[in-house]
Amino acid sequence: MKLLRRQFLHLAAGAAALPAISRVAMAQNYPTRRVRWIVGYPPGGATDITARLMGQWLSERFGQPFVIENRPGASGNIGTEVVVNAAPDGYTLLLVNAGNAINATLYEKLNFIFLRDITPVASIIRVPLVMQVNPSVPVKTVPEFITYAKANPGKLNMASAGNGTPQHVAGELFKMMAGINMTHVPYRGSAPALTDLLGGHVQVVFDTTLASIEYLRAGRLRPLAVTTATRLEALPDTPTVGDFLPGYEASGWYGVGAPKNTPDDIVNKLNREINAGLADPKLKAQLAELGGMVLAGSPADFGRLIAEETKKWGKVIQAANIKPE
Repeated sequence: MKLLRRQFLHLAAGAAALPAISRVAMAQNYPTRRVRWIVGYPPGGATDITARLMGQWLSERFGQPFVIENRPGASGNIGTEVVVNAAPDGYTLLLVNAGNAINATLYEKLNFIFLRDITPVASIIRVPLVMQVNPSVPVKTVPEFITYAKANPGKLNMASAGNGTPQHVAGELFKMMAGINMTHVPYRGSAPALTDLLGGHVQVVFDTTLASIEYLRAGRLRPLAVTTATRLEALPDTPTVGDFLPGYEASGWYGVGAPKNTPDDIVNKLNREINAGLADPKLKAQLAELGGMVLAGSPADFGRLIAEETKKWGKVIQAANIKPE
């Protein structure tokens, strides 16, 4: 009887340990098949290209394909929901960007809570914005722009890539901190916004270096400042907005997320390989061509960034009463 009891307890203990053992084995062998990487935007943009560059690196490192799957719509929310509802096994990932932090407040009714339902894996790059004006605007510095805007309240038009985009909220933050009034003109993307800025139909845009660097270098648009905390190598003579409005900082950023409850071992394994990619000279140069600044760090570092940006842009969205299109 005692022997049977000991055998039963031994089997019970073994059964209880199986889930933990299987999780460890799964993480050690990961990945054993293709990984879907969901991008909530159309192919061809900086978001998509970032995922494809890093996806190629991960495919080569792991020996399994990391396949980019574009699920555009609702400012990235459709793609996010796909990942939220996926199995937490590391085989469905999300290209996370600043829009996810903005959408948390911008959209009142989402079927998920981003900070709760997505596990941060790794940050990839930070994408600076440039405050730029049509050369017909008679200013060459941020202080001159603020003075001009105050002397012409409501007469300046600020274009953006759309309501609630990083370009839009960066401009709204500037308006709040500078104490000026400008009319926001939303477009469906950066290209038409820049076209109207070049034509003088709008006066100022906060946009990415990737979208506008050639116009800036050719003198067709005038850069007043960059929105990051430090100057850019691509525009070394252009100051930061924070030089004139202390504490101002705005940028886009990209990283990787996974469904909540994805095993830590898988998250950490992905994080290590992504950081290795960010240290690789070839991949680093390719990301720099997108106007990106490498943003390596731990999953916890990326989680803090997402939380801080969610809180920051939530305040701006509420203060400016921004609504989705």
